[in-house]
Amino acid sequence: MTAAQIAQLIGGSLLAGKADVEVTGVAALEDAGATDATFFGNEKYLPALRASQAGVALVPTGFSEAIPGVQALISVANPSLAFALVVGALQPPLAPPPAGIHPSAVIAADAVIGEKVTIQAHVVIEAGAQIGRGVTLGAGTFVGRHSRVGDDTLVHPNVTIRERVHIGPRCVIHSGTVLGSDGFGFETVNGKHVKIPQVGGVEVGAEVEIGAGVTIDRARFGMTRIGEGTKIDNLVQIAHNVVIGPHCLIVAQVGISGSTRLGHHVVLAGQVGVVGHIHIGDGAIVGAQSGISKSVPAGAKMFGSPAEPMREATESIARVRRLPKLMERVKALEAEVAALRAGHTGGGA
Repeated sequence: MTAAQIAQLIGGSLLAGKADVEVTGVAALEDAGATDATFFGNEKYLPALRASQAGVALVPTGFSEAIPGVQALISVANPSLAFALVVGALQPPLAPPPAGIHPSAVIAADAVIGEKVTIQAHVVIEAGAQIGRGVTLGAGTFVGRHSRVGDDTLVHPNVTIRERVHIGPRCVIHSGTVLGSDGFGFETVNGKHVKIPQVGGVEVGAEVEIGAGVTIDRARFGMTRIGEGTKIDNLVQIAHNVVIGPHCLIVAQVGISGSTRLGHHVVLAGQVGVVGHIHIGDGAIVGAQSGISKSVPAGAKMFGSPAEPMREATESIARVRRLPKLMERVKALEAEVAALRAGHTGGGA
């Protein structure tokens, strides 16, 4: 594609360089060469942009710096989102597997299978399950009794969907994920841990994407719920009876304890830990590696362990980082006081 074609595709404007510059691939700023397209969307990568030798670079609207190494700059409102269109045009995804049911699949006689499904090798579908129209079940996937997979959902290989799990339409579930595993429920009786039955299910709304190696526990009773449009990164643990509202972002290695509720558009950054039986309000943002020990109001920005409002947390961190210099000043003042005392004692003698 030429720079002019890319600008037309993304609705951008040629900011600098030649419209006929051609690129054949995509790469990161640091790796891009003369035949690659790349993008700049975060100020911390400005040094990498300045050093880039890319053929075409997408930059934010209003960007005004000259970048000599890049042959053509295209301005666009959202470079990251626009770059996804360029990637799709230059490196389109692999064609989906053909529709059909592999002969090695094991499907219960009363399972309901929709039209135009793709069921790959060694899939198991148990009694009472329902598979919607246009669903793809990757190789080795298990669908338990009375579970439902909504229309046009893509389930990658080796996913476990246990009994009484309801997945909405147009979802994406990545490999190694387990939906409907038992919640971690035990009562200690006479020194022994007695298992509490987990008889509920899991309900996943429309257009949810769930990463690889995620575990979402079934409810003790009722449903563990994931709201429509929510995106869950790899290696997340969601416990029994958790309710996550619509359009949340749950980043890698987050752990959410049982019966906690999240509002809509909540963001939990990487490795956040949340205790059970609390509420995180609409639009709240929790910074990476924070520990949430009590409910969070809507719109709050939290950080730290235990978490506190972002401003207070950053001020506390800044104070701690100043402690070494403060200690040096204290030692210097102590030395001055000691010298003054010594001088005073000597003069008196």
